[in-house]
Amino acid sequence: MLPIFRRLGALLALSCLPGLAPAQNTTLEVGYMPILPVAQLFVMEGEGWTEEAGLELDLTRFSSGPAMVQALAAGDLDVMYFGIGPAMVARANGVPIKVLAASIKEQIGLVARGEFAESFDGLDPKAAIARFTEEQSRKPKIATFPRGSVPDTVLRYWLAEQVGVDLDSVDIVAMGADRVQQALLAGAVDAASILEPILTTVTERDDSAKVIVRGGDMLPNQPGAVLAAREAVLKEHPQAMRKLLELHIRATQVLEEDPERAAPHVREFVGKRLVPLATVEAALKSPSSNYLSDPHEIIDATRVMRDFQTQNGTLRKSVDIEALFDTQLYDEVSQPQGDQTS
Repeated sequence: MLPIFRRLGALLALSCLPGLAPAQNTTLEVGYMPILPVAQLFVMEGEGWTEEAGLELDLTRFSSGPAMVQALAAGDLDVMYFGIGPAMVARANGVPIKVLAASIKEQIGLVARGEFAESFDGLDPKAAIARFTEEQSRKPKIATFPRGSVPDTVLRYWLAEQVGVDLDSVDIVAMGADRVQQALLAGAVDAASILEPILTTVTERDDSAKVIVRGGDMLPNQPGAVLAAREAVLKEHPQAMRKLLELHIRATQVLEEDPERAAPHVREFVGKRLVPLATVEAALKSPSSNYLSDPHEIIDATRVMRDFQTQNGTLRKSVDIEALFDTQLYDEVSQPQGDQTS
């Protein structure tokens, strides 16, 4: 029996050697918003891919992008799934982050209801706003996310640059995602510059509601949510970040090719699981759900958004777009590898 115990002792000793010790997971603090534009995160978590890859994601939920910027400024978070607008604000204010991948583009839509929706019948947007204001003796109330967010910026860009009206011709009301939907369905606002699944939910529940314009016509090739990380995390955990980006690309493929598979995972995070699965599936198939990973595709439109935000005071300091984006890691991991969804 003694030789057996000796062998067991030797094996235990070997297991303690650095090169043979069990691999430990890398923990990353991830901030996110419970919205469809960051659905890649929900898919990779729901499928169990992060655990398989040795990643432990410590998730923190935020109600808005600007709230996440405040957390970043306080030194919290390693990885962020949030809008390109807040990403620019963070970088402009000295937070050393890099955008590694896109998540979605042209995801914003303007949904109107009641008399405001009717005002668009046969009229262009400028005339519709004027008609509503005259008939109702007040400006239309349009809800959106807080100032500096992507939905807010796209709304302001559309009004000023595409429609050609002064921003004070409408009453822009800032609020969180849950409150936007509640305000629309309660008739407290006339419209919202918002994203899925709110666009689908509101048009399903309110017969008077309709999507007036979508992101591609509000700000062409409009950048939406992105995957970003602190520069320090990229240096300290290069392999972990490489794995995360690989999973992001893999999840994008599922969202594009198999939204039915993605829907249950998305529902776990969006709408506190109160949104019907059929609504989530419809939202993932919506014209506003344009998922992608390639950061190169949104760089030019990000410059347009940057210039507009600087002009209207949302960005008090301009941001170097080339310094904001780091496309090298994406270029390395996005080489064709066949079907990665299974």
